[in-house]
Amino acid sequence: MKTYSAGIASALAIGLAVTSQAEARPITEEEAIALREEIARLKSRVEDLEKRLVESTEQAEPQAAGRPREEPRIEWKGSPRIAEGDRSFKVKGRIQADANYVSVPSGLDDKGLGFSSEFRRVRLGGEGELGSGFGYKLEAEFSDNGVDLVDTFLTYRTGGWLLTLGNHNQFQSLDELTGDTTGSFMERAAFTDAFNFERRLGLSAQYQKGPFLGQFGIFTDDVEALANQSDGPEGGDENNSFSTDGRVVYAPKFGSTQLHFGASAHWRKLGRLSDAPLRYRQRPFVHSANSRLIGTAGLAVREELSYGVEMAAISGRWHMAAEMHWLRPDRLDGVTADFRGGYAEIGYFLTADSRAYGNGFFGNTRPGNPLGKGGIGALQVNLRYDHLDLDSKDIRGGIQNGYLASLIWTPIQYLRFNLNYGYLDYQGAVPLIDGRTDYGVHVFGSRFDLDF
Repeated sequence: MKTYSAGIASALAIGLAVTSQAEARPITEEEAIALREEIARLKSRVEDLEKRLVESTEQAEPQAAGRPREEPRIEWKGSPRIAEGDRSFKVKGRIQADANYVSVPSGLDDKGLGFSSEFRRVRLGGEGELGSGFGYKLEAEFSDNGVDLVDTFLTYRTGGWLLTLGNHNQFQSLDELTGDTTGSFMERAAFTDAFNFERRLGLSAQYQKGPFLGQFGIFTDDVEALANQSDGPEGGDENNSFSTDGRVVYAPKFGSTQLHFGASAHWRKLGRLSDAPLRYRQRPFVHSANSRLIGTAGLAVREELSYGVEMAAISGRWHMAAEMHWLRPDRLDGVTADFRGGYAEIGYFLTADSRAYGNGFFGNTRPGNPLGKGGIGALQVNLRYDHLDLDSKDIRGGIQNGYLASLIWTPIQYLRFNLNYGYLDYQGAVPLIDGRTDYGVHVFGSRFDLDF
């Protein structure tokens, strides 16, 4: 840059000197022609030097920054997502409000049944990419008059690998991993709650290539159980439980039909948690009813082994899904129980829409004709049979057979309204006044979901 500046200064000095000389005495025609040629040559030289100076400056700035300059991009994905290069940030949130009713069997005095309403979930957080393959997610959930950490983790992505460290879902089942704002019913299958599926603190890895997906993780416990307030009277960290979880998925696509086949296995050692009784139980479908009509007594469990199989298909407006899961708690008295649960469902869009799928689970529905843009949004109906069996050997936890139907309206992406009906047929449930334990209840549920 100094060389270019000196060249410009020299050219200007020569031009001034020549001009001064021309003013000192009259010049001949030949000298005038020579002078004009010299001035033109110097002008061309100055313009060339200025051009090279600008080009040199433009090339130096990106090199000094270490990467090409790029203007931030703002995308709308339910909320603004700001991205610059391989870095990004997006605010996340979720609102779910329920109004539900569970019929009260004649002869059962249970104040937890009948009409109930609640904010099922209210979440707020953020997610993004830090660059060089690193990402993060942080969400806090306000529910049951408390605040919990839900997805709170760091990720690293390279090639087909994804590593996750923090509080996140284990790889239990298709229905559990499908988001609660993208499922086909307000609540997941009964076995997912009864078998205590939950997020836990741990390290996991998954690898995806084409239709194949493999997932594996090592976990401790949920963040609430690891908190100091969960310690016993002697203080200290009394939770030394840990688990290993794995899941494999094969999801080929034939034409427009998406298939899904999966299997998972889980082993957990409860450690000192085995000193506290562990119960397996389930609400009558809706979460706002805090009653449990079936459930085991407190069991002293030292280990758990569970495994499941899953399958699903999406073809145009149709979808189907089915799962079975088995849980074998190993008690301290040496007796191993055998519990089981599963479901089968089928769904159909009344509008020209299809259920989304990716990464081994169902995704968010994006209406082809949203409300206000020439359509009414997406309208979907679903039917499900839901089974849970908590009877095993000397344990009588009860059996639930649920017959469920849902109507889901998604006027625009990220917002939907959910109406559910269910008839739950019980065997071995909480006894009525006359001693009967076999009876049924009707359930009506409604919810609006806002997810961004």
